[in-house]
Amino acid sequence: MKPAQYAVAFLVGTSLTSQAFAAAPPFDTTARVAFMQDMNSGAILYQKQPDFRMPPASLAKMMTVYVAFSLIKSGDLKLDQKFTMSPDTWKKWHSQGSTMFIGAGEQVSVADLLSGIITLSGNDACVVLAEGIAGTEPAFVNLMNQQRQKLGMNNSNFGTSNGWPDNGVTYVTARDLATLAEATIRNYPDLYKQFYSKPNFAWGKTMAGSNISQENRDPILGKVPGADGLKTGHTDEAGYGFTGSAEQNGRRLVMVLAGMGSWDERVNQSIGFMNWGFSAWRLKPLFSKGKRIETAEVQGGSSSSVGLVAPNDLAVTVPLGVGGILGQKAGGDAPPMKVVYDGPIKAPIKAGQHIADLVVSPPGQDAQTLPLVAESDVGEAGFFGRIWASIKALFSWI
Repeated sequence: MKPAQYAVAFLVGTSLTSQAFAAAPPFDTTARVAFMQDMNSGAILYQKQPDFRMPPASLAKMMTVYVAFSLIKSGDLKLDQKFTMSPDTWKKWHSQGSTMFIGAGEQVSVADLLSGIITLSGNDACVVLAEGIAGTEPAFVNLMNQQRQKLGMNNSNFGTSNGWPDNGVTYVTARDLATLAEATIRNYPDLYKQFYSKPNFAWGKTMAGSNISQENRDPILGKVPGADGLKTGHTDEAGYGFTGSAEQNGRRLVMVLAGMGSWDERVNQSIGFMNWGFSAWRLKPLFSKGKRIETAEVQGGSSSSVGLVAPNDLAVTVPLGVGGILGQKAGGDAPPMKVVYDGPIKAPIKAGQHIADLVVSPPGQDAQTLPLVAESDVGEAGFFGRIWASIKALFSWI
């Protein structure tokens, strides 16, 4: 039988009225598509056509990098492993759009290819990496689509490793790009830090024999405090786009802008958007790490329930100007909230396992969903425990 969804509503302290919350601060952008999310609370701070399907241009390279990161973490790919630029690949990509300037027959390490993709946006580097990992680019694209399915990027599809126009086969949405950016940062923090914030990278030689050094195209890197990634994109069809992230005082935002008309517009809009996200909003604490929020019913376990606790310090994102401290951390006021889970939750359960969510609904804002985890292990019930549970379930229907 499919588990039922349990929703336990409760208030902490005194419920705040909508008047206690400032209105969502205004922002206007010339970008056709825009999206911003606070990774700490899950709050969506801004959205403009977030689910509009659009060509990603080089923003697709974020998924190429994500696939490589996953293989590196699993041990199936090494940073010092080298792949060779084939003559056919060189002929097609050595001067097609952005390039890393890899020579025909040249061997390049995975680490250098990743720098060539992220920092230089090299179309040639993407294809060399794809062919080196999977044998052919189409086989690698299958890996890209497997990962986007795992991430729940249901409004996206990939047809190339570098986002080159392919008659609409490749498309993404701003919401899906934000999901990909967040997954990259959460799942591969060390690799993200190692590769995404390089200000420049040099590869190849000029006709005179000088090193070819190119700047990172990230429009907020070095211009917004805490900016450390991710990726720009541009084609005539897609316009100018950017997916970016920055962290200030432990608070991380992810933003997406797309469909802009020029390089300068992308720079100005991206800087303004990210600065607005940090200046117009702030985090307010709800519960400290380890705080028990509720309990969940357990099926077939050595215990009939398990505590639901905060896996880290939980906070809600609110407009600047909202006073007071929220939640039990300081005994203050809090917005309406509820715990939601599919249950009863089947044993066994491991301590720290994500089994429920805390849904917080600040008046005048979209709900913010925060994870809750099991407080302790719950083993499976023994033989007599299962018999007793069956008897109780039988009589519960009488």
